[in-house]
Formats: sequence, structure tokens, C-alpha cells
Amino acid sequence: MPGEDAREAAKTVTGSLEALPHLPELPARGPGADMIGRTAGLLVDVYAHVEPSGWRISDRPGRDTRRARAWLGEDLDALEEFAQGHEGALKVSAVGPWTLAASLELRGGEAALSDAGACRDLTASLAEGLRAHLADVRRRVPGARPVLQLDEPSLPAVLAGQVRTASGYRTHRAVDRAVVEGALRELAAVAKEAGAPLVVHSCAPGVPFQLLRRAGADAVSFDFSLLTEREDDALGEAVEAGTTLFAGVVPGVDGRLSDPAGSVMGVRTLWRRLGLAPGTLSESVVVTPACGLAGASPAYARAVLAHCVRAAKSLADNPE
Repeated sequence: MPGEDAREAAKTVTGSLEALPHLPELPARGPGADMIGRTAGLLVDVYAHVEPSGWRISDRPGRDTRRARAWLGEDLDALEEFAQGHEGALKVSAVGPWTLAASLELRGGEAALSDAGACRDLTASLAEGLRAHLADVRRRVPGARPVLQLDEPSLPAVLAGQVRTASGYRTHRAVDRAVVEGALRELAAVAKEAGAPLVVHSCAPGVPFQLLRRAGADAVSFDFSLLTEREDDALGEAVEAGTTLFAGVVPGVDGRLSDPAGSVMGVRTLWRRLGLAPGTLSESVVVTPACGLAGASPAYARAVLAHCVRAAKSLADNPE
């Protein structure tokens, strides 16, 4: 979400999204509130600090770790205040293990992705941190049923060997798909343990729908405009296997919003192309922005949340 006011963001989200409110992230506050720093603050026995090149793993917690944890605490306090009495789904997000490994630097400056052992350590640390985070959310909002979202914008690049090295002249070798799937499965087990459905979000082209389904994702969130017909088979199989699609059909940056029915026209077209029953649309699709709203104006962000609710209602009322 845009802005720096945790209470205002929590008030907006809980007031606009009754069915699936979420814990807002406010990266405009600076390092530690950005998605990498925020997740680094969740890690257990792994610490990070800010270098000019980005976040780098540290030996001990420092000012940057403390700041990340303080901002997350502020966000949770605000959510606790405005979500009191809420019963039902409540989404929290963290960066997934592969985007984290592609973004966090080792002490020498290269990405953790370059070291298989570091990747395993990050996954294990993230699992412990998320276990504690989900328990904290349950304690603060007793009626909530947490939903865990892992943000993996770098996942397609990790699989394709397209993540650049520190020099920028080479790329890291592609990570074996079985290794990628295994790490995600480890985090899916944490979500299952907490009774939290797992959503994996990737707003990059080439989302690996089948891999994510095998790894235990209950839902996949993606930028709908980046889909190609090459993904039809994988999408159809995912839906038939019970995977929910978080379809990012509403632009995340300021612009003119179409009418709600028009926003989901492409989803209806996809359903017809896949030969799926229109009546399953409202059960299988969640309408979302294409990606985060941090780059939008506060007024546009509020309008988008309300627009998504109306578009979802249009899809349910008129699936054909």
C-alpha cells in the first residue's frame, strides 16, 4: 500500500475488504519496510543489514534488523486495532525463499542464490519465522483464519537461470526444479501446520503453475495481462485440481479504471477457452490488483480495493 501511516492503511484495508483483508506493507517508509527487509526481519538466527547494493546477511542483528522488526510490530498493532472482531480469512505476506535468495547478498556481495547451503539455511530460517508470525497474528486477532502469501517475483528467473551475478556480466545457473519445489513444500508444511491456506504470488511472466501446485500451493496469484495461451493447459489442470486463481486484472498504478464487469471480461473469456463451467468462476477466482499498490496514490489505492470487490461481485452474479 502507498503512504507511511500504518493505522490509515489498516483502516483502509479492513474497511474495504471484508472477505479477505490483509496486513498492509508500506515500503515508502524506507529500508526495513520494503518487502526484502520486512521478510529479513522475520528470519530466525539469520540477520541482514543494508549496503548500497541492497540487503546483505550479517553476523548479528543491527539497526536495520531492529527497524524492520519495529515497523512490522507497528503494522501488527494497527491491524490488531482495526481487525478486532473480524472472523474469517486474514492474509499476511512474506517474500518466498527463492526471491529472498536472489535478493539477499552473502558477505562477499554475491546473491545467496549462488550457494546451495545458504539457500537451505534461508528456507529453514524463514520457516521458523513464519511459524512464529502466523501464531502472533492468531493471538492478536483471535477470530481470524490466517492465509499465508509468499511473494516470488524472481521465481521464474531463478528457474530459467536469468538472475544476474553481482558483476552484472553473468547469470546464476538455473536451480533444479526439484530443489525449488522442495523448498516451497517446506514452507507449505508450515502453512498447513497453522491451518493457513498458502498463496504464491508472482507478477512476472512464466509463472510455473504446475510446480507451485505440486509444492502445495492452494492458490496462485499472478498478473493476468502476462498470461499466454501456452499456459492454458497448466491453468486448466490447476483449476480442476482445486487451485484458486488470484487473477490480477486491475492495474496497480494510477490510471482510468474500467467498469467492474469489464475488468473481469478476460477471466470469463479464459474460462470459455478452457471449457470450464461458468458456475465455478466465483469459487475458483479471486479478483486482485495486478501487483502491489505501493506505487499508486492513496486515493487510487482505495478506489482499486473497492473496484476489486465490485468486479468479484460481477463475476459471481454474471459468470457468463
